[in-house]
Amino acid sequence: MEAENTKKHTVHHTLAHSYSVYFVLFLVGVVLDIIFDFKIFHDVVMVPVGFFFLILATILIIWAQKTGRDFRQICQELTAEHFCRGPYCYTRIPTQWGLFILLLGFGIITNSFFVIIFTILAFFISKFVFMGKHERILAEKYGQAYIEYMRKVKF
Repeated sequence: MEAENTKKHTVHHTLAHSYSVYFVLFLVGVVLDIIFDFKIFHDVVMVPVGFFFLILATILIIWAQKTGRDFRQICQELTAEHFCRGPYCYTRIPTQWGLFILLLGFGIITNSFFVIIFTILAFFISKFVFMGKHERILAEKYGQAYIEYMRKVKF
């Protein structure tokens, strides 16, 4: 029973739930946009902005994932500087930001009111429900070094 409980409280499990919220709310937004067809923009001037967001988000997600793999190679005593690599110097949740910007860009390109609204909702749910748990797990795992990193990188 304890092994099951430990398994449920991993960083990856928490992140998977967070990403699932994005996926489910994205699908809800798409369905509502098909049903109600509300439009936000009345011309195509925002389409390049949406494409810019897609490209920016893709780069951010790839950068965060590559940097995250590099964390596993740390064998020495941890300090806050070990966590401050790549996009993690600017935000503690770069993949979450990337996913948010990616779906927001998609919503802008398709002029989908509900996709944009539900993307914003998914970000707040993810940030305030799952990221707190994510950070508690990392603070338990890495101790004072991670807590110091959290103090340095607020965003």
